[in-house]
Amino acid sequence: MTQSAPKPPIVENSRFPSGPLPPRAGAGLKTDHVDSILADDYRIGFLEVHAENYMGEGGPAHRALAAIRSEFPLSIHGVGLSIGSEEGIDTAHLERLARVVDRYQPSMVSEHLAWSSHDAGYFNDLLPVPYDRQTLDRVVAHISQIQDRLRRPILLENPSTYVAFEQSTMSETDFIREIAQKSGCGLLLDINNVFVSATNHGWKPMNYLRDFPLELVEEIHLAGHAEDVDDEGDLILIDAHDRPVADAVWKLYETVICQAGALPTLIEWDNDVPEWPVLRREARLADAILDRLGPASLLGSRHAAE
Repeated sequence: MTQSAPKPPIVENSRFPSGPLPPRAGAGLKTDHVDSILADDYRIGFLEVHAENYMGEGGPAHRALAAIRSEFPLSIHGVGLSIGSEEGIDTAHLERLARVVDRYQPSMVSEHLAWSSHDAGYFNDLLPVPYDRQTLDRVVAHISQIQDRLRRPILLENPSTYVAFEQSTMSETDFIREIAQKSGCGLLLDINNVFVSATNHGWKPMNYLRDFPLELVEEIHLAGHAEDVDDEGDLILIDAHDRPVADAVWKLYETVICQAGALPTLIEWDNDVPEWPVLRREARLADAILDRLGPASLLGSRHAAE
C-alpha cells in the first residue's frame, strides 16, 4: 500500500513568500551571481542551492541566500545524506539539513539515490546502489526517516552511473517507482543523468523514459556532460555540470515535456561556472520549450489542476 508522505508545515508569519515551484526554468544559485540575478529584467523562475553549503550559522552566503529567498522561490538539493548507505542516516547531518529547511522554507527538498559514506569515511561522490529488494527496503526506510524529521515529502533523483551490479534483480525505473510508491516521496528526473547512464551502459534513453513514472515527477534537472574513454578505449560520459546542455539532452527534455507537461526545470552548472548571462541563456531555452510544448502535453491537465 502506498504511504502518504507528511505535508509541508504551514509556517505562520513567515519571513519568506510561500508556494510551490513554478513550472518554469530555474538555475543553481552561485554567490557571485546574486547581484546580477536581483538586477536582471529576466526573472528566473526559481533558484536552487546545495544544502551542505548553508549548514553554517551565518556569513555572506546566508545573507546572499536570504536576499534571493525574499524575491524568488527556492529549492534545496542535498548531496550528503547517503540515502543508499547500509549504515543508516547520519542523524547529525539530518539535523543540520532540517535547520536549513526550517530557516529558508523552500518549495522543494531533494536528494540523490546514492551513498557516499562508510564507517567514519565520507566520499566526495555519489556512488550507485544495487537494485534489489534489500536495498529498496533500506532506501524506503531512510526516506521515511528523512520525511518524518523534515515534516514534508522530499524528491528522489535518479542517478548517473558508470558501473552496474550483477546482484540487481530490478530495473532502475521499477526500483525508483516502488521506492516512491512505498515512501510517498516525489521524483526528480535528471535527464542528463538518463543520457549519461544510457550511453555508459549501452541502453536506449527513450526506453528508460517510457518506463519512468513521469506522473510522479515534480522537478527536472538539466546539465552538461563531458566525454572521456575508459580503460578499454570505449566512450564514457561524465556528469560534469561544467558546460551547456547537450543537444541530445534537449531533445529528450522535449519528449518528457510533451508527455508530462510543464515542470520546474533546473539548469545545473557547478564546475567552471560562467557569468550569469550564460546560465540565463540556458534557462531561457528551457522556458521556450516549456511554453511551446507544456500546454499540449498528455499529462498537462494534471499539472494545471494542481
